[in-house]
Amino acid sequence: MHIRISHETRYIYDTPPKGVIQTLRLTPRNHDGQYVTHWRIGVSADCRLDRQEDAFGNISHAFTADGPFDELVVTVEGDVETRDTGGLVRDAIERFPPALFLRETPLTTADEAIRTLAQAARAQAPDNDLKVLHALLNSLNETMTFDNNPTQTSTTAAESFALKRGVCQDLTHIFVAAARSINIPARYIGGYYQRNDLIDQDAGHAWAEAYVPDLGWVAFDPTHGVCPTESHIRVAAALDYLGAAPVRGTRYGGGGEALGVTIRIEQAAMQSQN
Repeated sequence: MHIRISHETRYIYDTPPKGVIQTLRLTPRNHDGQYVTHWRIGVSADCRLDRQEDAFGNISHAFTADGPFDELVVTVEGDVETRDTGGLVRDAIERFPPALFLRETPLTTADEAIRTLAQAARAQAPDNDLKVLHALLNSLNETMTFDNNPTQTSTTAAESFALKRGVCQDLTHIFVAAARSINIPARYIGGYYQRNDLIDQDAGHAWAEAYVPDLGWVAFDPTHGVCPTESHIRVAAALDYLGAAPVRGTRYGGGGEALGVTIRIEQAAMQSQN
């Protein structure tokens, strides 16, 4: 599939700041099933984008922009070729052994309710991690209601699971927390999702990857109850949302700010070869 992405992040400031520092994780990498044919990042301010790799091998860009300015706009435009790998993740950058992804974070700490959920999935297939993960995937998809009102980026897995409501970030944190609680390495993935019913979106997407012996890393999307397909664009991997956030930073001076995100994701026509 040929997917075209346009992503704009716009900050409007009540009082112009003296400057901002931002780190962007907005650039996907090539791996089996995903090939980036074109990708460009732009910043409205006069600044230099410094490309680097973070500890997990994600491509990141950092910039410092001197104010004052009333607004700041970060734009992304790109094209990616994808194919369905059945959820298997191969040829991705791997900087750490799978055991690192058993590590809890404040956002992915399993409470008693999440541990009970995970143990129920384990009971369905005590000796088969892949079946356990599919049971966990189905259980979360059935019991959680997608709702962007009650949670925010700082909401923990335990808080969202208690509400039985949340967005893709929350469902992914719960899945990761549950898997780790039964000794299955799991990590958070940030990216994009191409929908046939909706081209214009107001947020990116998130899902999980879990390590299965003899298979390697396998992706699970608890929001949709499926293993990711050619419709998923993988951008960043981390222990939780904070390590994979598309935009993070700080400003110096200024007053309040309003944040607006617009994302357009569509299947593009394949170019003919002469």
